Amino acid sequence: MTFDLDLIISFLPDIVRALGVTILLWIAGSILGIILGFVIAVLRRYGSRTVDLALLAPVELIRGTPFLVQVFLLYYGGPFIGLSLDSITAGLLGLTIYGAAYYSELWRSGFIAIPKGHIEAAQCVGLNRRQTLRRIILPEMTMLLLPSMVNMTILMLKETAILSIISVPELTLAVSALGTKYYAFVEGFAILALVYWALVEACSAMGRYAESRLSKYRFAAT
Repeated sequence: MTFDLDLIISFLPDIVRALGVTILLWIAGSILGIILGFVIAVLRRYGSRTVDLALLAPVELIRGTPFLVQVFLLYYGGPFIGLSLDSITAGLLGLTIYGAAYYSELWRSGFIAIPKGHIEAAQCVGLNRRQTLRRIILPEMTMLLLPSMVNMTILMLKETAILSIISVPELTLAVSALGTKYYAFVEGFAILALVYWALVEACSAMGRYAESRLSKYRFAAT
């Protein structure tokens, strides 16, 4: 048995198309998850006790169940409650909700980590709550949470592989099709591993670059 590189080259257009879908879902799902997670964290932080408890239940439910189960129920169980989605929409929605639950906990921990003295100082100079959030809390939180956010975003990338179970035409599904059609599982999954590794390294590098650019807030956050 030999590694058939020619087969990989011939199948490359399909792999590239699937890679595009994977990257699109990953980036869109991560961005939407970060935004939704931030909204949830703000509501839990500054809302009433009732709002906090109402949001806590779904967050804990999502964090306490496997992503595979969530996606399966969303796609195949959705029609039972009148929610019929195509595979890509269901995959993106699933990633967004899944990510939002985890990102919200990161944002919430960031709010808690900001020293009260910084907030009190902002109030002393006349900043209102919105200005304090934008000019004091968010910059310091971003610096504090950046490593955890990057790690979660990497996890979101890896979770895109699960979307193959609902026939999303992403990278894992394309590689699986290659293996099934040509019995080239070793070649296909070796390429899959290399691509995911390259994307993870690229994400990590961007995280390190962002951390160096935000280092001016390090002293303020400590």
